[in-house]
Amino acid sequence: MKGIIAKEPGGADQLIYTEMPDPKLEAGDLLIEVHATAVNRTDILNREGRLGYVNNPIIGVEVAGVVADTNGDQEFKKGDRVMGLVNGGAYTEKAAMPAGRAMKIPDSLSFEEAAAIPEVFLTAFQTLYWIGNLKKGESVLIHAGGSGVGTAAIQLAKVMSNAQVIITAGSKEKLDYCSKLGADTVINYKEQDFAEEVLQATNQKGVDLILDFVGASYWEKNYQSIDVDGRWVLIGVLGGNIVNQVPLMDLMAKRIQLTGTLLTPRSDDYKAGLSKDFIRKAIDYFEQGTIQPVIDITFPITEAADAHKHMEANKNIGKIILKV
Repeated sequence: MKGIIAKEPGGADQLIYTEMPDPKLEAGDLLIEVHATAVNRTDILNREGRLGYVNNPIIGVEVAGVVADTNGDQEFKKGDRVMGLVNGGAYTEKAAMPAGRAMKIPDSLSFEEAAAIPEVFLTAFQTLYWIGNLKKGESVLIHAGGSGVGTAAIQLAKVMSNAQVIITAGSKEKLDYCSKLGADTVINYKEQDFAEEVLQATNQKGVDLILDFVGASYWEKNYQSIDVDGRWVLIGVLGGNIVNQVPLMDLMAKRIQLTGTLLTPRSDDYKAGLSKDFIRKAIDYFEQGTIQPVIDITFPITEAADAHKHMEANKNIGKIILKV
């Protein structure tokens, strides 16, 4: 089979589509004939050699395709259309997936649409509900609203919880799209002070929950934007990972719950449980069309380098898909 690997750690030009050995199935694994996969920030970090928890040399962490073989699983059979997270090895023709993470693709969705679901919707579901404990009618500030996770989180929070959704993004195009997805307040972080806008939108209280992809550069404004007893979930550090002179008493005074998380290095059991809970609580919304995967652009897998460059340009709204 063929798959995408990085010849050497470095830029997108290091990616090549080359012959690789077929994956070996462990007990309980499914062999997936991959029809589509998607680009994630994790893939770029792996390409650059900056992450060590994905050992598979083939890049990528999510797939959509058809079950080609099983190794002990009884729930899925050959020919089933499935999507889900893999332990690396997604940019390829065949991938091994633990059966506990496999999610049947709704009949209404294409493989490309299905590939836009696992990583971002599971991350959004995890951070909103498993960690953020979002309740009906609460308020949530979602940074990077036009990103894959951002567009997923807007829809989940609005449809499942009727939350007051506030987002930040850096272009009118992204802000307008987030409004269409259900965001109540959209803030251009390049032109507006988002903390002031959040306080205005919440009657000076602040939000109940923050999904933070940015980190250090947003630290002070996030603190200003959160309500007493608020939950603050750190998902990324696009704006730096070092905060100097953190005022711990401020966190104590507002009784803030600050939680950091990464999904990819979580255990197989954790990802399986998360996948099953997501399917149980959210998949019907995809069937009904009230929640939809958001695709920015689709590349053939042979153009994975261009797909990575597109993500690094930070212009995408939603997911970047690779068609196999």
